[in-house]
Amino acid sequence: MRNTARWAAALGLTAAAVCGPLTGAAVAAPGAAPSSLYAPSALVLTTGHGSDAATATPERAVTLSCAPAASGTHPAAAQACAELRGVGGDFDALKPADGVMCTKVYDPVVVTVQGVWQGKRVAYERTFGNACMKQVLGGSVFEF
Repeated sequence: MRNTARWAAALGLTAAAVCGPLTGAAVAAPGAAPSSLYAPSALVLTTGHGSDAATATPERAVTLSCAPAASGTHPAAAQACAELRGVGGDFDALKPADGVMCTKVYDPVVVTVQGVWQGKRVAYERTFGNACMKQVLGGSVFEF
């Protein structure tokens, strides 16, 4: 139960930090001109060992903003944004890297994504068999 509370707290704090500025624009005065021509793309990506987000202990969380320019605490923000744009923000459409082989050791790693991609709400969770499988499929998006 404590892991679930820690996971929820980590997600809540990082989501508030990333999405907080987005809510301010939503409550702006009616008729106010938009501050940008870009739809917001601000994501919080988390990773941890475990079979699902409810039982996994969060180990790392990063922010990724892709509009108007790549930014955030993600170590490869520009590459990750380019990969996401290439698949239209569909995390399930990310292609595995060619020629990489992983062991079949089962050490589950769960990745979650919360936020907004081009103005649409995103909630994604995926469990990989081990860290190698996460890196092979996610490319630079899940490499943090």
